[in-house]
Amino acid sequence: MAVADTITFLGTAGARFVVISQILASGGLWLNLSGTEILLDPGPGCIVQSTKRKLRADKLSAIIISHRHLDHAADVNIMIEAMTEGGFKRHGRLFAPADALETEPVIFSYLKDYLDGIEVLQEGKSYSIGNVSFDTPIRHIHPVETYGMRFKTGEHTFSYIADSRYFDGLCQNYGGELLIINVVFLEPGRPIDHLSLPDAEHIIMELKPKVAILTHFGMTMWRAKPWEIAETLSQQTGVKVIAARDGMRFDLAQLENAN
Repeated sequence: MAVADTITFLGTAGARFVVISQILASGGLWLNLSGTEILLDPGPGCIVQSTKRKLRADKLSAIIISHRHLDHAADVNIMIEAMTEGGFKRHGRLFAPADALETEPVIFSYLKDYLDGIEVLQEGKSYSIGNVSFDTPIRHIHPVETYGMRFKTGEHTFSYIADSRYFDGLCQNYGGELLIINVVFLEPGRPIDHLSLPDAEHIIMELKPKVAILTHFGMTMWRAKPWEIAETLSQQTGVKVIAARDGMRFDLAQLENAN
């Protein structure tokens, strides 16, 4: 029996006030692709959310950090401990931008020896983990070094558009059957480098994936009821748009029936 390709949303919190209040959880994304398990952006509470959902960290092959901010990396140390069974099983790799590993590194030095290796994310580079490959096509506009990813498995291609101010390179460098987009703001114009809802709508219209999933909500997005926003966007764009929920498990087989 074929193994399902799934993405579990351990948390959907975006802006700092949503994270520190835990109105929404902030645990990141757990990918299970072609039998390879990968943790992406382990924010605060990742160990709690993953354990609660019976996801076993010792099954992980890698942890990826898009950038060094707390809502994306705060639980990386405990997740490395869990992945390596407290360091007794040297195992797994960490992928992160250079500035997450240099001045004020996000991981403790003793944990580096628990890993099979650490790889530095760079613009335009490709990487492989088990049966999965991904690339980091372009550096985002954000206060720290930040990358989104395009993932490829034997069956599917999808993109994760991490935190960024909008720029045309997002539409030019991402694509696939599925888009996962971090959408913090309801309205544009804030002097903070995050995407707004109109930005997300433009990206979806340009790229026309089979499915788009909105996540990483700030307070204005949350108060506007993301599930209602997603329904409206589906009608406006002709693309199936979903608002992620804490704990939501998306089976990529659903892409075959989309549109």
